[in-house]
Amino acid sequence: MNGKKIIALIALIIIIDQAIKFYIKLNYFIGEEHLMLGTWARLHFVENEGMAWGLKFGGDFGKIALTLFRLLAVIWGAFLIRGFIAKKYHNGFIICAALIFAGAVGNLIDSLFYGMIFEQSVSYTTQVAVFMPKAGGYAPFLHGKVVDMFYFPIIQNGHFPSWFPIWGGEEFEFFRPVFNFADASISVGVITLFIFQNKFFGKENDENLEKEQIEAPVSNPE
Repeated sequence: MNGKKIIALIALIIIIDQAIKFYIKLNYFIGEEHLMLGTWARLHFVENEGMAWGLKFGGDFGKIALTLFRLLAVIWGAFLIRGFIAKKYHNGFIICAALIFAGAVGNLIDSLFYGMIFEQSVSYTTQVAVFMPKAGGYAPFLHGKVVDMFYFPIIQNGHFPSWFPIWGGEEFEFFRPVFNFADASISVGVITLFIFQNKFFGKENDENLEKEQIEAPVSNPE
């Protein structure tokens, strides 16, 4: 897989992710919701202060630690992808790795800079955030919140059977989490890797690598 194509794919995903987030941040208030497809596909603006599913730990220190961890993971991921390309890993595997990496970068940008460049979004009001406010952003470097907007409550007001362990009889909703384009990119990469792992790492791929090495031209020293 050509390195330039992978860079272009990563850049495209990041640009789309950030464009959607900028639009939502500058046009929606927290909690604002609009239907896309019926009632089961919606745009619903929330901000995530912590990890996936909105989990948080350690207060202010935990936020900084999480952002720094994301930064180190992205730097490490860049070297990994470079190695995958150099070693001619399966194209599908490299694309999946690029999807995961691009999604991680997209969310990292929010955590690093959004607190500095945006005004605080307010819940359930007509006031929306401003880009580069004169009074400064809502949080310092490393303290930005991740913007989420895609919400797919396909099953609503459902109930677990009474015999179901722990949650028997309780109400449930599927799919409850609100996510963004970067999250979707990561999920597609991970799920595709899981489904096609035998193809990416199987005997057929090893044979193709050996064939490429055999057919590669060898320079004869004179």
